[in-house]
Amino acid sequence: MSDGGRDEAERVARFVLVRHGEAEGNRELRYLGRTDAPLTERGERQARLLAAALAPLHIAAIYSSPLRRAHTTAGVIAEALGLNVRTDERLREADYGAWENLTRDEARALDPRLHAAWESGAVVGPPEGDRLVAVRGRALAAVEELTARHAGEVVALVSHVGPIKALLCAALGLPTAGAMRMWLDPASISIVDWRLSRGRGSTGLVRTLNTVAHLEAPVRWLGEVR
Repeated sequence: MSDGGRDEAERVARFVLVRHGEAEGNRELRYLGRTDAPLTERGERQARLLAAALAPLHIAAIYSSPLRRAHTTAGVIAEALGLNVRTDERLREADYGAWENLTRDEARALDPRLHAAWESGAVVGPPEGDRLVAVRGRALAAVEELTARHAGEVVALVSHVGPIKALLCAALGLPTAGAMRMWLDPASISIVDWRLSRGRGSTGLVRTLNTVAHLEAPVRWLGEVR
């Protein structure tokens, strides 16, 4: 990707938003949050498939959440591409507080009203956990900083459902409630072009969302209707 000789008034970078490979607890749809779960054997295979899928994209840099499931995925990709992994705390998953490591049904049973409000898109968070608006704020700050640093380049961000959905909502001009209407599979790829313009702030263009063609079937969204 070339910046086409743009001046300092406008900078554009392409971000390949990678959700980590399958981690322990993902199959049960647990809220992993800050839980430092490792990849499963399938997740390790998915990381290798991600590396092959990203090879043609001329990735200039890889940034990762510090959590093991993301950092391990990023490491596999980086080794294949001859790059180093740079850790960025702002790509960390949301803290689910009292709902950490619970399934959706378990969390809903614990606090039905709050859980319903959270799923409806209300600006609330899990008990003692992070609100998505806060996750969006830190993820957006990271992307804006990296757009300035990597203008004209393609950058991979290996992260989690919360930060990736928050960035997609920001790019689409949606409130954070829009995150509750998106699905992201483990080891999926979403691509966003981010533009910083003097006097107009930052805007995003979503090029693809939840791409999984590089993975072995079946992926979760092809499963049963629920």
